[in-house]
Amino acid sequence: MGEEASKSNPKLTLFPLIALIFYEVSGGPFGVEDSVRGGGGPLLSLLGFLVFPLIWSIPEALVTAELATSFPQNGGYVVWICSAFGPFWGFQEGFWKWFSGVMDNALYPVLFLDYMKQSFPIFDRLAARIPALLGITLSLTYLNYRGLHIVGFSAVFLALFSLSPFLIMALLSIPQIRPSRWLLVDFAKVDWPGYFNTMFWNLNYWDKASTLAGEVEDPSKTFPRALVGGLVLVVSSYLIPLLAGTGSFSSSPTEWVDGYFAQVGMFIGGSWLKLWIQLAAAMSNLGLFEAEMSSDSFQLEGMSKMGMLPALFATRSVYGTPTFSILFSATGVIFLSWMSFQEIIEFLNFLYAVGMLLEFAAFITLRLKKPNLYRPYRVPLSTFWATMLCLPPALLLILVMCLASLTTFFVSGAVILVGFILYPFLVQAKNKNWILFEEATGWQQCHSELTDQENSGVELLVSSPLASVEEQLSLMQSDSKPS
Repeated sequence: MGEEASKSNPKLTLFPLIALIFYEVSGGPFGVEDSVRGGGGPLLSLLGFLVFPLIWSIPEALVTAELATSFPQNGGYVVWICSAFGPFWGFQEGFWKWFSGVMDNALYPVLFLDYMKQSFPIFDRLAARIPALLGITLSLTYLNYRGLHIVGFSAVFLALFSLSPFLIMALLSIPQIRPSRWLLVDFAKVDWPGYFNTMFWNLNYWDKASTLAGEVEDPSKTFPRALVGGLVLVVSSYLIPLLAGTGSFSSSPTEWVDGYFAQVGMFIGGSWLKLWIQLAAAMSNLGLFEAEMSSDSFQLEGMSKMGMLPALFATRSVYGTPTFSILFSATGVIFLSWMSFQEIIEFLNFLYAVGMLLEFAAFITLRLKKPNLYRPYRVPLSTFWATMLCLPPALLLILVMCLASLTTFFVSGAVILVGFILYPFLVQAKNKNWILFEEATGWQQCHSELTDQENSGVELLVSSPLASVEEQLSLMQSDSKPS
């Protein structure tokens, strides 16, 4: 019944995918306030959202476009790493990125309450905050369970609603703007770790939507277009409100904390705009949570289909959603939501950085070792220049990791160690039939490798060291198809 439900559900089209990418990466300017505080004023914040997309967002989006269209199946980057380095590192990538994603998702109920407590101080009290966090998480998890296409179209309307008060705020602020205020910076007050972590967090996760590539209609065309649309939308949603807020009145950088845009709206437009921004923040966090939950759960579903996780994770509901994967991810969110905003950002950034370094390495490795891999979209650069494209973001990733605290090194190291231990345990569980796994031809059948033939056709070769030669030949014959 799960497979029939999956097939009956409509695929994601361009605009819902743009909205999901927007919410994977951004969701609007909610949370960028810390970039002004960490940067000691508006200048570094504004420069950051101009420069970081060039050295980080564009390279990551281009790499994602090439690899997501080459491997258009659920699991995304897990499949890329498997193809480049084998199933062990594919599993580690999946574990790091899933844990990072769950930590990221734990932020959104926290951000929602940070905005609401400015009008309803009761949410600053633990007795009200804990039930609110649980209620938000459970209700949003249920919506995610009801179907990915519903989440996609909901994200379109949520994006329009969440960004509309900032367009109004920008228009109202024009008479009050003094460009000289944009140039203010106090280097003595710059918090470089906080600045880089906030900037990085607000511009990463371009690869996240690849985990549900199997649910996208015509991914070879839809993914590149959606990534371009998402990039324009994300950068605009940061710069326009920041230009309006920092240029229209003078304020101390220390005032720019989570939820401060509501106060900016109060100053520029009055209480009605403040309330509108708070409501938009609530709606935005709903979209952020739903997009992240979709990616995390479909990543687990894809890993289960590859034979990396028990078959239970691939079980789908009547709505075509991976039920147990959603519940598992939601449980992680609940356990992590007690942490502070900055703690969560630093932890998830570190794990995300480790995973992204592996993705860039896989991108270059596949260019070198599999030059004939069928790539419906190819970054229009030679392998040498593609490597140069990955160098600046790789250096940025290393910088973010070097700026991490000792606590972050310890926590992240513990998570990585758990992944190293968990993989052989699951291999043993599979081999001993302790747990039911979906995949039938061996644990290492974890990816589909496309190779060009002399006649420009392609064959689908399922690589499995544990499968027999006869099985390989049979799979090649039955799955071959023209490009």
